[in-house]
Amino acid sequence: MSEQFDVIVIGAGPGGYVAAIRAAQLGLKTACVEKRGALGGTCLNVGCIPSKALLESSEKFEDAQHHFAKHGIEGAVKLNLKAMMARKDEVVKGLTQGIEGLFKKNKVTYLKGHGTITGKNEVSVEGQTYAAKHIIIATGSEVVSLPGITIDEKIVVSSTGALTLSAVPKHLVVIGAGVIGLELGSVWKRLGAEVTVLEYLDRITPGIDGEMAKQFQKTLEKQGMKFELGQKVTGVKADKKGATVTYESVTGEGSKTLQADIVLVAVGRKAYTEKLGLESVGITPNKRGQIEVNAHWQTSVASIYAIGDAVPGPMLAHKAEDEGVAVAEFIAGQKPHINYNLIPGVIYTHPELATVGKTEEELKEAGVAYKVGKFPFLANSRGRSTGQTDGLVKILADKDTDEVLGVHILGPQAGNIIHEACIAMEFGASAEDIARTCHAHPTYNEAVKEAALAVDARAIHI
Repeated sequence: MSEQFDVIVIGAGPGGYVAAIRAAQLGLKTACVEKRGALGGTCLNVGCIPSKALLESSEKFEDAQHHFAKHGIEGAVKLNLKAMMARKDEVVKGLTQGIEGLFKKNKVTYLKGHGTITGKNEVSVEGQTYAAKHIIIATGSEVVSLPGITIDEKIVVSSTGALTLSAVPKHLVVIGAGVIGLELGSVWKRLGAEVTVLEYLDRITPGIDGEMAKQFQKTLEKQGMKFELGQKVTGVKADKKGATVTYESVTGEGSKTLQADIVLVAVGRKAYTEKLGLESVGITPNKRGQIEVNAHWQTSVASIYAIGDAVPGPMLAHKAEDEGVAVAEFIAGQKPHINYNLIPGVIYTHPELATVGKTEEELKEAGVAYKVGKFPFLANSRGRSTGQTDGLVKILADKDTDEVLGVHILGPQAGNIIHEACIAMEFGASAEDIARTCHAHPTYNEAVKEAALAVDARAIHI
């Protein structure tokens, strides 16, 4: 047997590399196994980071085409997609190399190759076996498709293929109105594609507060995105020229077709837990392929832990990062805690949609009496001065105690603004606490203060 470690982490995505670094910081001899050949996992290589790079670039292109003239900036612009993609790749490269630097700084051993668990304290990497007192599974997730639909990453693409298209499609059909479909649909819509989104449910963004989802859809439709809801995709037939998408109402009424240059399948992801050797130690994934863990992220084998997309819960990079820190601290003898009720979610369209805590639907279902405060960005001074007036802030507070139970923001920089709510809720703040906190003027965050005032029907600027 080769070198022995205190901790071996399998997977170097946001959960895995963070777990490895934190374990090393705590004095544990640590190794991290990654087969991709680049650190950062799906998020950094083919997910969060490249998509945000393209979202930023495509937004600037759209602004230059359609909005700069309002600011007195005139002149024709043209798209250089090759340069845009090169910038995206450079961003990814820099960050992956940065993680390698962090591994060296913290003395984390980087083991390249596929990791397989061969015992409760053993991991094999490309035929070499390593011993570990503790093993952390952080293998993330992979794309799922629909029955009968083959993803070739050329005509029928997943999020991975949608990040590397060599030309702007004339018509992009997106299957799935969740985060990935709407973000990448937005990218190619801004760059000139016609975008049609097909969704099985009768609404977009399942799990988001219903009122906010409706407002969000109206905003995207105003930008030119088309939606067909309550539709079941029955087939996608691709050839060299494009694809024919066949679909019908979920009630089975009539069959329709759409011609597309590119079809993006964005119906979700599943835990990547296959080929890890789990059966060798008696760990059996649940029906969804996830690994069940206890409150300390331990599997049914005490020396083996699992975090991130590999376990039940929201598939979010920041959730995985927090679990990576927590599991390392638990192994080191500390008592970490994660408040799973306050993990924010963000959709990085324009405007952004950010949310934390409970939705109205959840409060109604639980029988909780609540108050609502809303404030539109149309009445926000910073929003008016920048032209970012779409959307609103919505705060839900307990009717009796005034404790903030949920905050939902559709608007400019919502993904940044939401953290004011996260901190307030972590400390059990009331709507009045937020309302009485001085907010700088003019800022987008003033809309949060006004929504908090509106909880008690005393907003000033509307």
